[in-house]
Amino acid sequence: MKVLSSLAIRAAYSELVPQFERARGDRIETEWLGMGDIRKRMQAGEAADLVIGSAALIDELIHAGKLRAGSRVDLVKSGVGMAVKKGARKPDISSVEAFTRSLHAAKSIAYSSGPSGVYLAGLFERLGIAAELKDRMQQMPPGALVGELAASGEKEIAFQQIPELRQVEGIDIVGPLPPEIQNVTVFAGGVPVASKEPENAAALLAFLSSPSSAAAVRKHGFM
Repeated sequence: MKVLSSLAIRAAYSELVPQFERARGDRIETEWLGMGDIRKRMQAGEAADLVIGSAALIDELIHAGKLRAGSRVDLVKSGVGMAVKKGARKPDISSVEAFTRSLHAAKSIAYSSGPSGVYLAGLFERLGIAAELKDRMQQMPPGALVGELAASGEKEIAFQQIPELRQVEGIDIVGPLPPEIQNVTVFAGGVPVASKEPENAAALLAFLSSPSSAAAVRKHGFM
């Protein structure tokens, strides 16, 4: 069975899928991609048995006729977080005002091109700081672990989904965005119209969303 999946869920998925494979005797081949790459490859007609991405992308691909109607299964929820190099001073993000002050003071910022990055670009506009930050920000390509730029010291601050930040060594997670400006992304799965293993794909989605998988999901930073 071939799966195209968002990198965001990799840690929890990699812990759970071997259990599924052992129980069913199946072999699952998974390719980790950014959301934009998943969209492009599905629109180009790539063969796959299961697609995992943001719920918005799954709905888009269902509407486009690439995934089966009614096949969407919600798996996890994730919030946006901030990280810095391990041992570095942690900016104050305890309130919207403190968050804004910390960004004013930041020398360099990296953020993703996935759902969290799209949200942050709009948030910075709403907070009135986008123009000021423009020359200090770098948007990473799809599928990149933004925390790696903070770990290396190349960027002072990194923003991404918290489960993705937790996949990176050498950083400290400052915390989630303040509740008033937090953005929660639902990650879901859907079965391609041309899937050769639709029953197995549906079984994997059922397993990943089951109560027995909840502990692993929470351990890796998902809601």
